[in-house]
Amino acid sequence: MGFDEKDYLACCGSSKFAKEMASASPFETLEDALTTARHIWFNKVDVNGWLEAFEAHPQIGKSPSPNHKSETSAQWSKGEQTTALATATGSSLLELSDWNAQYTQKFGFMFLVCATGMSISEILSELKKRYPNRPIIECEIAAQEQMKITELRLAKLFSTKAEAASTHDQQPMAPAKKVEEDRMSIIGDDVPVLSQEPADRTSQVSSRTRPPITTHVLDVSRGSPAVGMDVQLEMWMNKESRPSFDATDIGGWVMQGFSTTDKDGRSGQLMSIVDSVNPGIYRISFNTGKYCPGGFFPYVSLVFEIRETQKSEHFHVPLLFSPFSFTTYRGS
Repeated sequence: MGFDEKDYLACCGSSKFAKEMASASPFETLEDALTTARHIWFNKVDVNGWLEAFEAHPQIGKSPSPNHKSETSAQWSKGEQTTALATATGSSLLELSDWNAQYTQKFGFMFLVCATGMSISEILSELKKRYPNRPIIECEIAAQEQMKITELRLAKLFSTKAEAASTHDQQPMAPAKKVEEDRMSIIGDDVPVLSQEPADRTSQVSSRTRPPITTHVLDVSRGSPAVGMDVQLEMWMNKESRPSFDATDIGGWVMQGFSTTDKDGRSGQLMSIVDSVNPGIYRISFNTGKYCPGGFFPYVSLVFEIRETQKSEHFHVPLLFSPFSFTTYRGS
């Protein structure tokens, strides 16, 4: 798929990144785009480009300014903070604002974290944890968080394009204004979806107290929670096929959320808190190779299916891991 500089600038506020991505376009699959994006961000964009991208984000807990460089980026930022704002109180927002000010004064740029699915308390805890870092270390961490955000936004960009193409093939041409309204309703969501639910569903209050899909990791070799393991949740979004034992996965999986396990081995929120989860096939992947470099498994992926009749249920998919074995089950 091909996009222009404006599209890529919405994904990452670095002008250098946007130009390099547009030059490398078109991409056959989302995975091709993600691989290229990582290479450009970490190997071609310098620190000034990183700072330009950081500056493009609104402060967490606040709305984008009216002169925000990209309307699409502003919409995405609003969607990415849905869970944080839903869990915020006046005192927590004030505390976050105070800590943001201290952080900016120390490091010279605002605090940046991939906030999708994170509560206000989780964001504040992460800020306090990173505040003691040396500036050079914190800049690298912020760049990694920016890449997580960019990957999620690229997935939304590709999802929007695929949905628009599908609608064009199946229905008569809609007026230009209606097409744009439909596009904005898709990209404004917290995660990309292909359902036909009302566009204002993110504003509805959920009766759940946690996301419908959760996980945690226990290191059975140590008899304790696995702390600091990267975890990501993906959904299969290729309407033409489904993942199977002998099928290729390229271009089908779309990122839903990314997190790192805490002191209790829990990953935090990998998706929004919604009453009804979209039926489909999901994959939770654990970066076991980074957590345990001498182990047998470079990573572990758990694939499971949520059926139409199960979309109101809760799915807890934990990982019990050791350097040379792992197991899982559906918990509660």
